[in-house]
Amino acid sequence: MPAALSVSDLKARLDRGEDLQLVDVRSPSEYLAGHLPGALNIPMDRCEARLDDLHAGRPVVLICQSGMRATVTSNLLAPHRPQALVLEGGTAAWRSAGLPVVVDSKTRWSLERQTRLGAGLLVLLGAIGSFVWPPAIALAIFVGCGLTFAGATDICPMGLLVSRAPWNQAPASPRTEPAASAAQ
Repeated sequence: MPAALSVSDLKARLDRGEDLQLVDVRSPSEYLAGHLPGALNIPMDRCEARLDDLHAGRPVVLICQSGMRATVTSNLLAPHRPQALVLEGGTAAWRSAGLPVVVDSKTRWSLERQTRLGAGLLVLLGAIGSFVWPPAIALAIFVGCGLTFAGATDICPMGLLVSRAPWNQAPASPRTEPAASAAQ
């Protein structure tokens, strides 16, 4: 089990000026929706490939939304950075403590969540539609094939399409907000 760090302990260490490397392991869109000030975004699936971005001489604090992905990442990194710490409760706990987060001008769902919703709705539409018009089941089969392809190749055409939607475009500049207004 990786070493955990509470929000209050992290805040105290940052206030003392300790040289910590904060690493947010969430997806880029989740990171943009709200992250700790100064945190570097290295998604969980990229951490092993980006070991050189993790400073060997500085304590690394892994952060995600709730602490679960950071714990998994800590276990993946254990052979390389055994002293990595995990922020207990993640960004959600940081926000709950009323501490500031950096957000872009639009709070958005992660691309993965948007894609899951879209795929789920299309499968549901195809399945329910097949009761009225049986060939509609082809929509559910098509989406199922697409999800299988995405899982096998790590290429998700629906995710690429969703990433180009206007609401997923980056704003001109990020801003820092207290947790209360960022959660609204």
